[in-house]
Amino acid sequence: MMARKDTINALIRRGIDEETAEKLADEGLLLGDVKDASKEDLTEFLSEEKAKEVVNKVGKKGKKKKKKEKKVTGEKDLEKVYDEKFEDLEGTGEEIKEICDEKGYDLPYSVIKDIAEHMDGHDISKDDYEDLLDMVYERYQNRKIDSLESVGIVGAQSIGEPGTQMTMRTFHHAGVAEIGVTQGLPRMIEIVDARKVPSTPSMEVHLEDEIKSDRDEAKKIASRLEITRLKEIADVEIDIGETCVTITPDKKRIKKEDIDITKITQNLSKKRGIKGEVKQEDDHIRIDVEEGKFSLLYETVEEAKETKIKGLKGVERGVIRKDGDEFVIYTEGSNLAGVLKMDGVDVEKTTTNSPTEIYNVLGIEAARKSIIQEAKHTLDEQGLDVDIRHIMLVADVMTNEGTLNAIGRHGVSGRKTSVLARAAFEITSQHLLRAAILGEEDKLDGVAENVIVGQPITQGTGAVNVKYTGHAKKED
Repeated sequence: MMARKDTINALIRRGIDEETAEKLADEGLLLGDVKDASKEDLTEFLSEEKAKEVVNKVGKKGKKKKKKEKKVTGEKDLEKVYDEKFEDLEGTGEEIKEICDEKGYDLPYSVIKDIAEHMDGHDISKDDYEDLLDMVYERYQNRKIDSLESVGIVGAQSIGEPGTQMTMRTFHHAGVAEIGVTQGLPRMIEIVDARKVPSTPSMEVHLEDEIKSDRDEAKKIASRLEITRLKEIADVEIDIGETCVTITPDKKRIKKEDIDITKITQNLSKKRGIKGEVKQEDDHIRIDVEEGKFSLLYETVEEAKETKIKGLKGVERGVIRKDGDEFVIYTEGSNLAGVLKMDGVDVEKTTTNSPTEIYNVLGIEAARKSIIQEAKHTLDEQGLDVDIRHIMLVADVMTNEGTLNAIGRHGVSGRKTSVLARAAFEITSQHLLRAAILGEEDKLDGVAENVIVGQPITQGTGAVNVKYTGHAKKED
């Protein structure tokens, strides 16, 4: 039964004044009843004028009926697609589906397929299959959420309580001491705060199938990824007498890094901080600075040393590690957009630990998946077993508006429609003062606000109102 308050709110949203909405709800009418009622039916409780107004605003019209018919057709199409999906099952999967149909078990396609993959190739009798499916179906039913369940609170408890047991430490990729990645509670906070840049940004770069087992190719790509600055491949010296800077590249190093001296000259010429004429002379480069400007000379040296010669912006280091039969490059720093443009990189597997960067490059659905994966990985690292559906709920709340929102006063919690719910979260006095100045109204629809005022919440048993209308008359 729809709660009285929900019926009133639904009628008000459709343009019915509050007094009329309350009168209809007090008579035990639901929104569906009001939609189906004719003007004559409503005149029992309302004036003729009001009844006509309610029918016009809420009653079913020809256009709505047509829309509903279209929706029904859509549902039938979805059922057809769902049935066709099961036709893909074969062998063990098909056998399991037949047993499910016999027993009336409505197990999802993914569950049946998963059981089939684990059981395929084993000599299991039909009776054993039936016993197994009985257990699976019982567990499946137990894991369904009850109607009007407070999933938000349950999800918050299920992540928050284990979160207090998380250690604050830095995790190193297995066998890769140079690349440290934040884990534990700080990492979890980063994820739900939707930080633009994580404290330790990192990428996992996979290579295309043709070269993924080739260490030399992996080294080449890692070399192209890493930022190489001038101070790492050349000696930079000051000649005070000539008021110039002399750069002598290390021949072995530039050959190893596959860098041409002409490229170094071009990059120095483009650098804004270098105030002087850049010239290439045989095997060294010279930067002439205005005579007498010694302070400018020292500034030019520092700028020249930090000049980027090659690599992707933000990627400081790349370390190669063998994972199974393929080589994977782990980076310190992240530039997903740049990596995905590189030849030899597998764009489907390559990822970063920054959901915000994934959102900017690949969109909101990819960001949602990233939040789920990163949060689950962080909890698993700590040995905490949290049902993935709680994490999925958090990811949905953060991304359901089409943008990536933090769970905090600058994101989800700060945008709640309820004044009391916002005030209960943070900076109470400011929220209440602002609401009083603007004349905001709180409908008391949520959990926090109802707890504050001391009345039942509108979820679970509190979401149902039962009206007593007397004993039913006995018929002869």
